Amino acid sequence: MTPVRVDVVSIFPDYLAPLDLSLIGKARRDGILDVRVHDLRDHAHDRHRTVDDSPFGGGAGMVMKPEPWAEALDAVVASGPAGEATVPHLIVPGPGGVPFSQALARSLAQEPWLAFACGRYEGLDERVYEHAADRMPVTVVSLGDYVLNGGEVAVLAMVEAVGRLLPGVVGNAESLVEESHEDGLLEYPVYTRPASWDDAGTVREVPAVLLSGDHGAIAGWRHQQRLDRTAGRRPDLLPVSATARALADLDVRVAAPADAAELLVLQRACWVREGLAARGRWVVPPLAEELDDVLRALGEWTTYAVRVPAVDGAPGRLVASVRARRHPDDATRWEVGRLAVVPDLQGRGLGRDLLALAESLAPADVTGFALTTGVLEEGNQRFYKRAGYRLVTGEHTPPGAVDFAKRRR
Repeated sequence: MTPVRVDVVSIFPDYLAPLDLSLIGKARRDGILDVRVHDLRDHAHDRHRTVDDSPFGGGAGMVMKPEPWAEALDAVVASGPAGEATVPHLIVPGPGGVPFSQALARSLAQEPWLAFACGRYEGLDERVYEHAADRMPVTVVSLGDYVLNGGEVAVLAMVEAVGRLLPGVVGNAESLVEESHEDGLLEYPVYTRPASWDDAGTVREVPAVLLSGDHGAIAGWRHQQRLDRTAGRRPDLLPVSATARALADLDVRVAAPADAAELLVLQRACWVREGLAARGRWVVPPLAEELDDVLRALGEWTTYAVRVPAVDGAPGRLVASVRARRHPDDATRWEVGRLAVVPDLQGRGLGRDLLALAESLAPADVTGFALTTGVLEEGNQRFYKRAGYRLVTGEHTPPGAVDFAKRRR
């Protein structure tokens, strides 16, 4: 297996020493990660190895000079495999960049070669970005809404977040899919032995459901804990669906595996008309899927299930759903899918509000939306056009389908 290469350019190369520790250090020794740290001052050729100067136009602080950075980045590109046209994807940490997220980490983990430019002082001369962009993809990424002294701390965090997603780095790969932010929710609380802990006179018990052996009940408890914890700690991660008029009196929740059977019935009811119109000329995916397909999709998409309010504790009828995710072929697009409303409630605005709900889930760095609908579904096509979507030609779509897209405003 060819290791994923990571180059880091910094004026403090020793700052990156922690990348030799723990799982990332082991990944380097195992040949999964090839991390190379470069000293920017090696490309400053004056007596004092100067890499900064005063800003034009005045102002506080110093600005990193373009010449050392250009030479350093050119050297990184030139050190690539001989005879190959591969170049790295350059990541520049900065508070003015796109937010770093788990979704972005997953995207970067698919790249064969990443390079990081660690700025200092007031940042890099803007022409460095122009120089780099002529040679390789460049993305400015923000670790959060605060300012650090330099990019090294952010690079340590990003390399760890990306590196641990590579096959073979984390021993139990299944644990990766249950972590915070993997599907837009925070992780559920975890416990270990002893089941009952005497904390200096206060007895603290593990929740009984975790000791029950009932895996279905445990899964349900964990999912509800994730929802409750996200609502309490990070309500910004949950869409404010109650503001949508058509959804105001309905129960809108992230779908759980227990919802899969009803979701399968819902999509078959909503796509049967399209299946009849196709007359066997092509496969209509929502009609061809089985329960396992729906369950698998719950792990790949953020899916919302809409129910009428519960009565006497029993779950209400499932009447609508929608799902969304970062487009697998283009991280800057947000894909909306399987917008479904039961036939007897169509025409009441549920579809419009569900589409808005799905769009509201898009991360800040998304620049556009994408969706697919049936080529014969003229009513659906008119609906999406009214919502600002436009037909896209030349896209890869399954037979019997057409693609629509919309720029984010």
